[in-house]
Amino acid sequence: MLKIAAWNVNSIKARLPNVVEWLNEAAPDVALLQEIKTVEDTFPLMEIQAAGYRHTAICGQKSYNGVAILSRHPLTEVVRGLPGEPEDQQARYVEAVVDGRVRVASVYVPNGNPVGTEKYPYKLRWMENLRAHAEGLLRTTDLPLLIGGDYNVCPTDDDVYDPQGWAGDALCRPETREAFRALLWLGLTDTYRAFHKEPHRYSFWDYQGGAWQRDLGLRIDHLLLSGRAADAVTACEIDKGPRGKEKASDHTPVWCELDL
Repeated sequence: MLKIAAWNVNSIKARLPNVVEWLNEAAPDVALLQEIKTVEDTFPLMEIQAAGYRHTAICGQKSYNGVAILSRHPLTEVVRGLPGEPEDQQARYVEAVVDGRVRVASVYVPNGNPVGTEKYPYKLRWMENLRAHAEGLLRTTDLPLLIGGDYNVCPTDDDVYDPQGWAGDALCRPETREAFRALLWLGLTDTYRAFHKEPHRYSFWDYQGGAWQRDLGLRIDHLLLSGRAADAVTACEIDKGPRGKEKASDHTPVWCELDL
């Protein structure tokens, strides 16, 4: 059994005590992190390895973005940066094979706001490149595939506390949801929804306006599974515990278990 989680930590250095506590308590075999906001040379490897994660793959960037894979098992075939974005200077994608059993990717999809700027076309282009890369992986790999992280997409109105108020936001626009559905049409499964049909279950709550206390959230962190991985999944949950901690990230982990 492999437990794999995704978490936008909103700065690994600022949240390090919370991250280490969660790693020790939740004990995922693999943790896919987003927004680590540091380069590999300054990533807190000593503390992460002390928690049992001796194998890491990091695609970092100073002060912004950055993704990582932390694993209790060996990592091979590491890919840093999303293929199709050769000139992309934003660290948003890292991929690896875990213990020869499953291929995983940690993704941090661009936010895309404000919509009327170049940021939104960049988001849509990035998502199309992710779709094309995922399609290639599904054609060429025999391993189960999991692509997890902060997609900055509310797939439906059930995934946002105020659908009307958010309708024009880059996270909820029809073009954004269409790009997300294009990933699902490849044969990928939105794992949380496979287990939970109830609306208004969230993975992100803004720091402003008492959003956490009032449960005004968004479900934007997703674990997408290929067919072989979906056949092996036994559970998927949102772990709200870390969001209630002091100095918390505005996101909370999403995890699943695969019987591989």
